[in-house]
Amino acid sequence: MFLKPEVNKMISYEQALKGRDKGMPITGIHAVSGHTIKMPFANHLQSAMFGLGCFWGAERKFWQMAGVYSTAVGYSAGFTPNPLYEEVCSGSTGHNEVVLVIFDPAIVSFEVLLKVFWQSHNPTQGMRQGNDQGTQYRSGIYCFSSEQQEQAQSSKQHYQQALQAKGYAEISTEIIPASVFYYAEEYHQQYLYKNPAGYCGLGGCGVDYQDK
Repeated sequence: MFLKPEVNKMISYEQALKGRDKGMPITGIHAVSGHTIKMPFANHLQSAMFGLGCFWGAERKFWQMAGVYSTAVGYSAGFTPNPLYEEVCSGSTGHNEVVLVIFDPAIVSFEVLLKVFWQSHNPTQGMRQGNDQGTQYRSGIYCFSSEQQEQAQSSKQHYQQALQAKGYAEISTEIIPASVFYYAEEYHQQYLYKNPAGYCGLGGCGVDYQDK
């Protein structure tokens, strides 16, 4: 019998659920823009991936930005292939709730996306965000290139100084190479557009990420 892990403690690969071979069936159409949310995307577009708490509010932050072509919510940085939402929320897959951001670098830079990421949540809380607790709510930047990795680390150091000046603790954000992105169930995609009064626990520290 599988035992539910501690809510704020990451499990190991050996402890994770085995998952399944088939991915989540989704329409693949962004409810706001009408663009595709499925890979592959046009060559001039780039990908970014972030975890900053409940992915409903996180996705809305990014789809509203000029230069963002598409967004999708899903699960990444864990172990279980093609997990279900309930499995991720149990802490038994190791995954984080993430938003995949497809953007045009000629219009919006990765640095600007990082600024929105840092200012939109509290990155010092470890395995939680506000009242949402669990490993699936951890802060994370999942990088698709060494350049993104370097920019993310530099931005973390930059924002840490601003946070410390306001009395906040050390940033707990994980910055690691992007792993497989598993699309979340259809009803999660662009959830706050489909449900305008839906829950959003996203909230920043009120500390400005000043341009470097």
